Amino acid sequence: MKSLVAIGMFAVCSLVQAQSASWPDKPINMIVGFPAGGPTDLAARTLASGLQSMLGQTVIVENKPGATGTIAAAQVKRANPDGYTVFVSSIGTFVVAPHLLKQVNYDALNDFDYITLPFQAPNVLVTGTARPERTVAEVLAAMKKSPGTLTFASSGVGASDHLSAELLWQQSGTSGLHVPYKGGAPALQDTLGGQVDFFMTNINAVLPQILAGRLHAIAITDQKRSPALPDVPTFAESGVQGMEVAGWQGLVAPSGLSDSVKKKLSDAAIQTMHVPATVKKLEDLGITIVASTPEEFKAFVVRENERWKNLIQTRKITVE
Repeated sequence: MKSLVAIGMFAVCSLVQAQSASWPDKPINMIVGFPAGGPTDLAARTLASGLQSMLGQTVIVENKPGATGTIAAAQVKRANPDGYTVFVSSIGTFVVAPHLLKQVNYDALNDFDYITLPFQAPNVLVTGTARPERTVAEVLAAMKKSPGTLTFASSGVGASDHLSAELLWQQSGTSGLHVPYKGGAPALQDTLGGQVDFFMTNINAVLPQILAGRLHAIAITDQKRSPALPDVPTFAESGVQGMEVAGWQGLVAPSGLSDSVKKKLSDAAIQTMHVPATVKKLEDLGITIVASTPEEFKAFVVRENERWKNLIQTRKITVE
């Protein structure tokens, strides 16, 4: 009997090894937790195009938005960990929603194999042309003069733009009024129109409006100035420390990938992010290439998880 069990286990292992060696021999499904056209979709389609070239297989991008990417995440968690289902989502899905929503049907740290963090982008604090503030000092002075009244738009509760504003208030001892929208597009439109005072969003989402003079860029949430906006200071330069925030998107798969498939997938994704044409395209948008290894990405997520959990708890941020 023991011999039969051993033979059975050997057969299963041999089959897994054979499947891993031939991977990929059919199309790969890439699930995206957000709508088409946004930064997460940009990450997915950049990766999909590169993976197709590197792996010689079709990569089908499927947008399944809803609940900050958590609906798609729960679906991907249940998929077969064979490398034919992968998932691209954002900071919100992996390290914010688990601390903000009452229930998420996945364990972000344990239900996925982390493949790569392809790129990230700092946020930039902007205001419409009708506002007089042009520096962080002027924004802080305005908030201190009228605590809790200056409005800060966001694409939704718990989004990186919202958390950036909360972090600014915490680090500077000031307060503003959070105005959440259902997405970045309406938040941007109301900032342009002057219906809200400030917006702290991904640099690539507002770079065209800044360069066209329709928005004023005040400071960015990075350790150094962006080549895309070299005249815009960092918050640290402007006197507010601890404001390093990036909006990021990551590629993961259901937990349980074989080592060989995981390596093939991560190697191809990392190579994709080093293609010169891709690098130039993204850097022109103010995006920073990261292309982390699976180990680096997982360690980064663990750090981000702790950071945003602490902020959410300290600031008592809730979904009403």
